Amino acid sequence: MTLFNLTELRAALPRGQRLIGLDPGAKQIGVALSDVSLMLASPYGALKRGKLAANAAEVVAIARKEGAGGLVVGLPLGMDGSFGPAAQAAKDWAMALSTATGLPAALWDERLSSAAVNRMLVGEMDLSRAKRAAVVDRAAAAWMLQAALDGSRGTPSPG
Repeated sequence: MTLFNLTELRAALPRGQRLIGLDPGAKQIGVALSDVSLMLASPYGALKRGKLAANAAEVVAIARKEGAGGLVVGLPLGMDGSFGPAAQAAKDWAMALSTATGLPAALWDERLSSAAVNRMLVGEMDLSRAKRAAVVDRAAAAWMLQAALDGSRGTPSPG
């Protein structure tokens, strides 16, 4: 499958279907889920990073259970916006996952999502390192998906 831009993916999504946000890391994949109105992202869970077929089966199970019709995958651009090896790997993984699941996918810049979530978990919630590790992947996925939902929302017409 080809990757969509997020505005096109939203437009093609059947009414009432959700988006799954995925933040792929080396060991875990953070998972977030939008609401049916595509306004709000919530942390959902984390998957152990493994073989593509196994991860695809887990994503399909979530999509069926939660009524999701598309994927938003975090794209780790360089701090200067450059497209490096990590971004290429994320793009390749997103394309392979989209093909394996049959779900359309879009990429979204996820720079600093984990850092922002860690800052929030330490500063506002005062969580220890061990407790943060348990929630940071899904929270980073929700942070990224929320930014994607906000950034791809159409501009309301005046009046």
